[in-house]
Order: sequence, then structure tokens, then C-alpha cells
Amino acid sequence: MGTQDDHGNELIPRPELIPDALRAALAVVAPGRLDEMQAMKDEAFAKAVEWRSLRPVQSWVPIWAKEIEIARRPDLSVRYARAERDLEHEDPTIAGEALRELSAVLEEALKAVRE
Repeated sequence: MGTQDDHGNELIPRPELIPDALRAALAVVAPGRLDEMQAMKDEAFAKAVEWRSLRPVQSWVPIWAKEIEIARRPDLSVRYARAERDLEHEDPTIAGEALRELSAVLEEALKAVRE
């Protein structure tokens, strides 16, 4: 696994941005999503062959790095779960705030894995 951050309460260190490290991290923080990860990886590799491009594989890595970043950091996972729940709120103001919060969490997670 990779680097330590200054967030303090991570469940695990941030993994390296390579498939085996991402899989190992996901097995710890969200083992129920391993099949989903593998299916997306298989699809990315199939598209890479079909398109004769590494772009699908290169896209798969940050998608899962972001998902793991959220799962390994309780501060982000709580915000994400709350925002996801409130997306369906009957009050459009609350649903709109939830959408903005969800976007902010995703942006923060993606920024963290790109550091």
C-alpha cells in the first residue's frame, strides 16, 4: 500500500495506483464490491483490445482509486452516504444541496488520489 495522508482517520493507507494494490485495498475497505471492480476491469481490458487503446484501462484506475479513497476515509464516506441518501429528498432544496455535496466529495477524493 502507498502513502500516508494528513487526514488522520484513514482505515488504510492510500494504495498505489496499480490494479493489484487497488484490489488489495478494496478487499479491506469494501470487500462486497470486489466482483463489481473485477467486472469493470474485465470490461476495460476488453474495450482496450477492441479500441486498440489503453484509454479504457487508464480510466479504470482513477475510477477505483476514487471509490477506495472515499471508502478508506470515514470523513468522506459519511458525507457521501448522507448526500446520496438526500438526493431523493422531496424538498428540492435539500436534494440540490445533496447533489452539490456529492460532487464536492467526488472532487475531493479524485484530487486526493491525483496528488
